[in-house]
Amino acid sequence: MRPDCDIAIIGAGPAGSVIAKFLHDAGMAVTVLEAETFPRFVIGESLLPNCMNVLERAGLLDAVTDAGFQFKNGAVFECGPQYMSIDFRQNFEPSACWGTTFQVKRARFDQILAAETARAGVDIRFGHRVTSAQLADGDCRLGFTDENGNPGELRAGFVVDASGYGRVLPRMLGLARPGKSIERRALFTHMRDHITDPGYDREKILITMHPTRHEIWYWLIPFSDGTSSVGAIYPDNDPAFVGMSDQEIFNQLINDTRLGSLLAKAEPIRDLNSIAGYSAQSENLFGDGYVLLGNSAGFLDPVFSSGVTIALHSAELAAKALIARHNRKSVDWNLDFADPLSKGVDTFRAYVDAWYDGRLQTIIFNQPDDDSQLKRMVVSILAGYAWNMENPLVAKTERYLEMLHDLCAPSS
Repeated sequence: MRPDCDIAIIGAGPAGSVIAKFLHDAGMAVTVLEAETFPRFVIGESLLPNCMNVLERAGLLDAVTDAGFQFKNGAVFECGPQYMSIDFRQNFEPSACWGTTFQVKRARFDQILAAETARAGVDIRFGHRVTSAQLADGDCRLGFTDENGNPGELRAGFVVDASGYGRVLPRMLGLARPGKSIERRALFTHMRDHITDPGYDREKILITMHPTRHEIWYWLIPFSDGTSSVGAIYPDNDPAFVGMSDQEIFNQLINDTRLGSLLAKAEPIRDLNSIAGYSAQSENLFGDGYVLLGNSAGFLDPVFSSGVTIALHSAELAAKALIARHNRKSVDWNLDFADPLSKGVDTFRAYVDAWYDGRLQTIIFNQPDDDSQLKRMVVSILAGYAWNMENPLVAKTERYLEMLHDLCAPSS
């Protein structure tokens, strides 16, 4: 029996829309099954400049730049009196690469990408929840229920799982496993921020560290409409917060820092949400008849806003492999997808580990004034360029992190 499409994609988030657009432009028949109806709320709102390169190659950039999202050119880090402003345009990459991006409400951003992909001709079916999977390259079958609860089946030559935190195939195939880092918890909301501080830079994400507990940190992501995403990360089951409600913990954490005064007049426009144990990995990134993208394959940590960047990079790598497969060329999923993807993910992971053990915080706040090349290497990673092997901080991440830490550590 002939398949209904060449490629079935689970999920219409950024990874799903981008790979669908790449594959459709290459002449392949693509069907996307999305469990939710858009727009829907999701966090991960601060993009990195490297995202722009992928969106541009996918032909989706104009729709994003025309949407009026908040311009973003860098990040500010604060810890008590310590302050460091980083401009992503001062990076290590060739001049043709993007050094700026946007801060986006994901509900609208994801809807724009999906709408533009559907407008190009991709069959996107919202409200379709995948319930079963039989997978073999060339003969895949996805069972689903549609928006009315009716069961159905989609036959495809290959399946791409871009289901994000839903991790549809990892859960069905028993591939999901906890991340390696300790369990952390995020509390977050959206606020009408009413920030009037003239020194506050809305063109940068603000990352604040707790003044005495550096494993606790916060994000403040301003949007173009006077609202902001505000979140705090702290160790799950921290005994310091036993008996407190989420709102009490959030209020205390915010008021422990300058965010308390910066957001003194802020008004919540969403209920406070929480996520615990968000770090996850999968046993495999691909298998017979399937490949996993973005958060479906794993999620590191929100501290460097790497989630969407990894999702889009994995989408482009998988698209190249599937286009080669479609053109009857040999594809080695390890060499063509998993290995190159892992290089950047491992770089981000090393940065996350160095953040929580304090080395990266030392590097960020004590960068040498007289070595612009080293600064540019660090900025490149923070801007999402974690796959450029010309950058020594990518090629030999741990070695150079140690060297930078020794160089930046204040002498006792």
